[in-house]
Amino acid sequence: MAQPLMPHATASWMVDQTALSFEQIAEFCGLHILEVQAIADDTAATKLTGRDPVRAHEVTQDEIDKAQADPDYRMKMTKGPEQVRRTKGPRYTPVSKRQDKPDGISWIIRNHPEITDGQISLLIGTTRTTIAAIRDRSHWNIANITPKDPVTLGLTTQRELDAAVAKAAKAAGIEANPTDTRLDGDREALIASLRAEREQAARDAEHAGDEAPNLLPGGIVDPFRR
Repeated sequence: MAQPLMPHATASWMVDQTALSFEQIAEFCGLHILEVQAIADDTAATKLTGRDPVRAHEVTQDEIDKAQADPDYRMKMTKGPEQVRRTKGPRYTPVSKRQDKPDGISWIIRNHPEITDGQISLLIGTTRTTIAAIRDRSHWNIANITPKDPVTLGLTTQRELDAAVAKAAKAAGIEANPTDTRLDGDREALIASLRAEREQAARDAEHAGDEAPNLLPGGIVDPFRR
C-alpha cells in the first residue's frame, strides 16, 4: 500500500487537525499505532512539524471527512509519492567503504568462482578491470588484499549475493548444496528423547540419595546418622 512521502509529519498533522482515530492514521501513514500515540502524547523522540497531505495532493478532504464519520473507514491515497528509481550503471558505494571493495571481490572469487565478472561488478559496484587484476593477482595492492565477506563489509546484501550464487550455479550446471532433511518430521522423537533423558537424570539423582542416607542437604555428611 502506498504511503505518504513523510509519514510521521503527516501523522502529526492528522493528530492535530482531524478527529481521525489512531488506527486510521496509523493505517494511512504506514506506522504502528504506538508511534501515532507517541506523536499525540508529544513523547516522540523528535518534535515534528505537521505536513498537510491535502495540500500535498496525497489525499482529498472528502476522504478525511468520510473517515471522520466512520471509524472503520480506511482512507485511500490520491497518489503515492514518486519512487526514486536507480538508474543503470555501477552500484554506488559510500566513500568510506570503497577501500573494502578489493577484499569483497577477493572473497567472492575464492568462495564462489562460478560467479562471472559481470555479476561481481553488479554486486560490488566495480569494474571488470579491477576484478581481472585481483583474479590474476596483478592488482597494485594485492599484498594487502584480504578476502572478506562483502555482506559483512556492507557492500551488498545477503539476498543479492544468494541470488547471484544461485544464478551462477544454474548457468554452470552446478547443483545447489543439498538440504539435510534427516531430522524432518522427527520433532516428536526428539521431544520424547529429551523427556526420557530428564526422567533418567531424576531417577539417578533419587538413587544416589538412597545410597547415601547420611548426607545432609548440601552434601554434608551427618556423623550421627547411620
